[in-house]
Amino acid sequence: MRREIYDSDHEAFRKSVREFMERSVIPNLDSYVENKAFPRELWLAAGEQGLLGLGIPEEYGGSGAEDFRFAAVLGEETSKVVAALNSCWGIHSDTVVPYFVELGTEEQKKRWLPGIASGEILCAIGMTEPSGGSDLAALKTTAVRDGDEWVINGSKTFITNGYSADLVLVAAKTSPDKKARGISLFAVETTKEGFSRGRKLDKVGQEESDTAELFFDNVRVTDAELIGELDHGFIHMMQWLPQERLGSAISNVAHAKQILEETLVYTKEREAFGQPVGTFQHNKFLLAELFTQIEVAEAYVDKCVMAHVRGELTAIDAAKAKWWAAQAQSEVLDRCVQLHGGYGFMNEYRVGRAWRDARITKIWAGSNEIMKELIGRDLGL
Repeated sequence: MRREIYDSDHEAFRKSVREFMERSVIPNLDSYVENKAFPRELWLAAGEQGLLGLGIPEEYGGSGAEDFRFAAVLGEETSKVVAALNSCWGIHSDTVVPYFVELGTEEQKKRWLPGIASGEILCAIGMTEPSGGSDLAALKTTAVRDGDEWVINGSKTFITNGYSADLVLVAAKTSPDKKARGISLFAVETTKEGFSRGRKLDKVGQEESDTAELFFDNVRVTDAELIGELDHGFIHMMQWLPQERLGSAISNVAHAKQILEETLVYTKEREAFGQPVGTFQHNKFLLAELFTQIEVAEAYVDKCVMAHVRGELTAIDAAKAKWWAAQAQSEVLDRCVQLHGGYGFMNEYRVGRAWRDARITKIWAGSNEIMKELIGRDLGL
């Protein structure tokens, strides 16, 4: 079914993204896995291409593309090639940037946004903690007032871009007695004394992304690093989590769709018992189910994209898109591995790597169980 949410401008942008991926990313995929990171030169090249500042106003070095569909196109095209790249760029551009654009002071915008758009300043967001997981309200990192400064102590884990980030948006408790209502956000430059990183975490999938633990030992910041209102951090996070979850859904569907299309080609070429394996009735029916499953998921996600463009996307609709897309991705890729047989379990085939890469999507940005809890509450349960 023809998709109707993108016009000629979006498709022209899609073409330019594909050309960038073919030129700057695909030839170097093996080195990204080996180093467990995307090199700074790739970030700088993406910045020069205008891919990192889509949501940043032009006066701060960005593209000023207020239409979220351009970010959606970027998410789709990067996910088709390597899911981890969309994870890293998505955190940098779609998750962190809105906090600065919407909540930052003029001084903060001038200080950080041009470097974020160019790739000279890499961003991460420090929400998840070793003991907290999806429960953001239970975080233990604190920021204690000391004269004109704030002193941050605590740790974060599973932080995408954590090992290479120059700037981390950190959630910390400034009024512990207020619980969730006492959290604030601080932009912490990683050159600050007392900041340190743990090892690059050894993950099951998405090896190309650098994921790390972050530690804050009496890190001192001032009100100039406070993002948004004091003690309103939880509210701010809840405001922007729907976009992060929508971005995850977009990536999940595009990733699974690409591998499914490659699997279809494989089943037409691979023969067993004298005929293509795709022509066996079981496999033919299975592929019919998988393509239908992905197209239905894509239709709902597209509808959510348009709702977001209009400013109408609710947290509940984003939760539905996030968990459904992650579940569909997981189921489709698992069956794609099966259709490849033993070759599906070999690292030299994209399907096996994609299967591993996809497993995290049912966990991050709020686990699928948390998404269902939110939806259930909305039902009055």
